Formats: sequence, structure tokens, C-alpha cells
Amino acid sequence: MFSGFQARDWLLANDPALSRLRMALRVTLTITFCFLVLLAIDMFILPLPTAAFGLGIVLSIEGGVAVRDKGSSRQLVTRLFGCAASLAVVGIAAGLEDRRFLSDLVFLVVIALASAGRVFGPRGFAIGMFAFTSYFMGAYFRPQLAELPAVAIGPVVAVLVGHLVRAVLLPDDWRRDLLRSLESVRGRINQILFKLAAIAGGAEIGEADRQELRQLEDRLKEVVLMAETFIPRPPAGVFDATADPAAELAIRLFDAHLAAESAIVLSFQSPPPFALIHAVIEADKAALATYEGMAEAARDAPQGETVRALLWLGEAQQQLTQAIDTGRASGFSGIDTVKDTAQPQAIDFSFANPLLRSVLQITIASAIAMSFGLLLSRERWFWAVLASFLVFTNTTSRGDTAMRALSRSLGTVFGIAIGLVLATLISGEPDIAIPVAAVCIFLAFYFLQVSYATMTFFISIVLCLVYGMTGVLTLDLLKLRIGETLIGAVVGTAVAFIVFPTRTRSTLDSAIARWFQALRDLLGALSEGKSGFELMALSQKIDGCYRDVTVAARPLGSSWSVVTRPGRIRQTLAIFLSCTYWARILAKNYEAPAADDNLNRLIAADLALIDKAAARRSSCFLIKRKASRTTGRHLPLSREGARLGLEMIGSALERLYPQADVLPFAADEAIARSKQG
Repeated sequence: MFSGFQARDWLLANDPALSRLRMALRVTLTITFCFLVLLAIDMFILPLPTAAFGLGIVLSIEGGVAVRDKGSSRQLVTRLFGCAASLAVVGIAAGLEDRRFLSDLVFLVVIALASAGRVFGPRGFAIGMFAFTSYFMGAYFRPQLAELPAVAIGPVVAVLVGHLVRAVLLPDDWRRDLLRSLESVRGRINQILFKLAAIAGGAEIGEADRQELRQLEDRLKEVVLMAETFIPRPPAGVFDATADPAAELAIRLFDAHLAAESAIVLSFQSPPPFALIHAVIEADKAALATYEGMAEAARDAPQGETVRALLWLGEAQQQLTQAIDTGRASGFSGIDTVKDTAQPQAIDFSFANPLLRSVLQITIASAIAMSFGLLLSRERWFWAVLASFLVFTNTTSRGDTAMRALSRSLGTVFGIAIGLVLATLISGEPDIAIPVAAVCIFLAFYFLQVSYATMTFFISIVLCLVYGMTGVLTLDLLKLRIGETLIGAVVGTAVAFIVFPTRTRSTLDSAIARWFQALRDLLGALSEGKSGFELMALSQKIDGCYRDVTVAARPLGSSWSVVTRPGRIRQTLAIFLSCTYWARILAKNYEAPAADDNLNRLIAADLALIDKAAARRSSCFLIKRKASRTTGRHLPLSREGARLGLEMIGSALERLYPQADVLPFAADEAIARSKQG
């Protein structure tokens, strides 16, 4: 059974900085308080139209999800602008109610403007979402012009309550988030140690275990990147190790990350002893001391290097724990907040900007979805437009859009199926239905950042419960809801593939180009004699670019290509991960020499490999590779870390585009056809 600390470690390991928990609580509390305030106004001050409640609830959601500005004052300004946009579009929708055709055309204009708002950054995105959802609700509930003053109470209450929840009840605090993210790093390191303990003592690690360890390594990288964003950096981005107390924290985080990766890499070569892993987990100094002699005696043997890696991880984890304890006691009071001095970038208003291309995509998709939706229902066609609009949110390619559309469709179908059963079972029991709906709302937004399908699933359940409590739940209505959602999803996907299509390969090409450039920058800095935190910062940039590559490659391994592609995708990402790891080893161990022709030759050779490989872009994901395992030393001695790091980077780059094993899918298929016929 978990203790309280173990449960907290588990939660932080799976929800870094408790960000998902906080978002879910914010949205749930905002909806609850907003509804209660509106209900009190309705009961004791003046009757409110249904549209006021609908707008209040929907804008409570948007305020919790779409408002992403840094700082409560900026968030309040964004909410007020969003509220003004909401009141304006609801007024337009009410004024055009008798001219439905014109109202539908204006809705498309609102959609275009809301989509274009994304070009202006987080504030533009949030105001656009406020405007879109408000026109949606205004056209859906059709308030009369005379009701507008009462309807306006809904958005105003939602904005004020939302700001109160965000700024007072559950405020942003980078010191608290930094502490929690460091605890999450420790939790994910523990997950790696537990997995290593489970496979310790064996002669060899199986492929399934290797894959699980790589996934744990990726999850660790994810939370380390998050923790790094919370450490205040000077405007130049490079710490001064002698004057900045944040520098020590940054190096401890860097070491813990690198030590955990090294433990995984070395364990692939030689599984570690169980007793050693247990000693690392328990921080047993006496047991660890006995293994130090073993590591020294077998210094160059694979088992000895694995022991050294685990000892390094144990030391790094203890230092990280000390940093966590210090931060918990002092709240990182010695680290000053760095003001945001970044200048806003110029906005590209040409169609070379993918955000502007998406404006046309979203508007066309919404128009087509509106047309088909009207064929099904004059009253409920809004669901089709909503689906077509939302499938483009946070997508970067047509494959990404297709995956989101599929997720929304599946979530809606299964959510309505379960929601229908629940609504039927608790029909006429609002005391049960309301708490169940609140729990589903919480779960929907807790899983929003993990699974869009899961979020849609729980929201669909909530809608069924609301339909049941308002007495309009029918099987025909739910069938219509599914039909409209499928129309919007299919139309959105089709438009993504036809209008200004952004191929997954193109997005992946761009991500890989940024990764190669980051690696080139690191090697260039070595040539210029830089060292220390400058190299660390550049290696961390490579980490971020690697994450972008994994996101861009995700549609290649999607559900409709599971049979043919995911093995190659994983193999290629593993090579990128290996090269990223060695870049960080290089950044840690490199010290600018006065003159070292050998290192300079290695740097020049790696730069040449980068130039050659970068030109081939994402074709590395279409290569059929022979199964092989890297042999030789993986953990460099400090005196040769730079040399070995450069050699291993070169080796990884060569493995990306092997000469002998090149076999694209097209050639693969051609050979298969020739054998058949």
C-alpha cells in the first residue's frame, strides 16, 4: 500500500508540477462557482435567460483552457477583451436571428476572425475562442434583443469568477511549480530505477524491456524540459556560475537527467546488479561504498561501467533531493524572478505563415460542415461546425488533423453510449446526476493534455446528463449529435488534405532541420572554444528540438499504419535520442583545449556528416534497418568524454542514413509485387 509520500511521488511522476490537476480543478471550480452565482442571481435578483447560463458555463471552460498569458494582470486583460468580444458577437447573433441565412454567413466571418486571432499569440487565440464559442451559443439559444442585458451577466460572471479562481484560489507560482517539477523528475527517475530492478540480474535485456526503458527515458526528458522552463534564466540565456544561485540548481538537474540516461544506456550493454539498484533507491551509503571498489576494479569492463553509471545516478539523485529539500524549506528564495524582456516578434501576414493558411482551411471546413449539417437539422447543425473548427486546434499537419478528428469521433461515440446508460439510470435524480457531471468535467480536463479522445468522451457523458436533467434526452437527438460530429470531423480532415495541405513529412522535415541546426550550433561552439553553461544551454536546445521531432513523427505511427511503420519509426527516433544523449555528454565533459588537432578533426568530421545528413531530411524514417545492437563503451571516462562523445555522435549520424541498408517503402513494395507476379 502506498504511503502519502509514495502516492505524491507517483502523482508527480505522472503529472509533472501537478499542471493537469490544477487545470482540471480550475475549470471545474470555475464552472461550479459561476453556475451557483448565476443561480443565485436568477433566484433572488432577476430571472436569467438560458443563454446566460450557457455562456457562463462555456466561457468558464474557455477561460480555464484558452487563457495562457503569463501573469495574472495580463490574464485579466485577456479575459476582459474576451468578454467584450463575447458580448459583441452575442449581440450580433441576436440582432440577426430573423435573418438566419445572413446570421450563418456572419458566423463564418466570426470563425475566420477567431482563427486569424491565433497569429497574434496567446491573447489573440483566447479572444478568438471567446468570440467563436459565444456566437455558437448565441445562435444556438437565440436570445431576444430585449434579453441581452440579462444575457450579458453570464459572460461577465464567468470572467470575474474565472479570474478569481486563477489568481486567488489556484494561482500560478513558478517557485511552487519548480519544486513540483523537480519532485516529478525524481519520481520518474524512481520509475526508471524500479524498472531496472525488475530486470536486474538477467544475462540480457529483452526488446520489450528495452522499449519500455526508452519510453521512460522520453518521459523523463519531457519533465526535465518542463522543469528547465521554471528556472529563471538571465536575458542572455546563459548562467553565470559564480554569481547566479540558479546555476547550481540547473547543473544538478542536468546531471540527474544525464546520469539517468547513462544508467539506461549502460544497462542495455550489461544489466546491473539488483543489490546496487536497491542501494541507490534506498540511498544506502554503506552498500554504495562497497560497489565503488568494484567499479574501480573492473573499470573498463561492461559490468564495471554499469556499476559506475548507477553510482553516478545515486549521487546525482541525492544532490537533486537536497535541492528539493532546500527548495521546500526556503521556497527558492535565493533565486530572483527574471522579468520578461523579450521583444514581440514581427507577425508574418503572408500565406507562408501556417497560421494564416489554417484560417482559410478552418473557414472552408466550417462552411462545408455548416452546409451538410443543415441537411440533417436546421436547429442542431452547430455541432458539425464545432467539430470542424476544433479538429484544427493545436495541429501542425494533415496527419495530425486526421488523428484529432478520429479522436473526437471515437470519444463522442463511446461517450454518448456510456452517457445514455448513465442518464437513463439516474433519470430524475439531479442530486446524483450533478455530482457525476462535475466528476466527468474534472476528468475531461485532467486528461485534456494526454488524450483528446478521453476528454471528448467525458464531455459527451456530461452533455447526455445535461440533456437528461433538462428533459430533452432522446435517442434521435443523440444520433443527430453523433452524425453532426462525424460530418464536422470528416469535413475537417478532407479540407486539411486538400486546401493548403501540410504533409506530415513537411512538418517532420522542418523539425529535423531545427534539430540538425541545434546540433550544428553545439559543434560550432566547440570550435569557437566555448564551454560550461554555454554548451549546456545549446545541448538543452537539442533536447527541445528532439521533442519536436517526436511530436512531428507521431502521425507516421498512427493507428492506420500500425502494421507497416511503427517499428521503423521507433528505430529512427531511438537514433535521434542516442545522438541527443551524446550531445549532452559532450556538453558536460568538454573543456576547451589550447590545441587538440584530434578533437578538431572529429568536430569537422561530425559537421560534414550533419551537412550530408540534413540534406536527406525525413527520409531516415523510410529506411528499413537491420536489427543491430551498439557495442563498445557507452559511458566515457572524464578524461576522454569529449572525444568519445564526438565519436558516438558521428556513429549515430551514420546510422540515420546507412549505406547498405537503404530500402525505402516504395522499393519494398516494388520487390513484393515483382515476387507476386
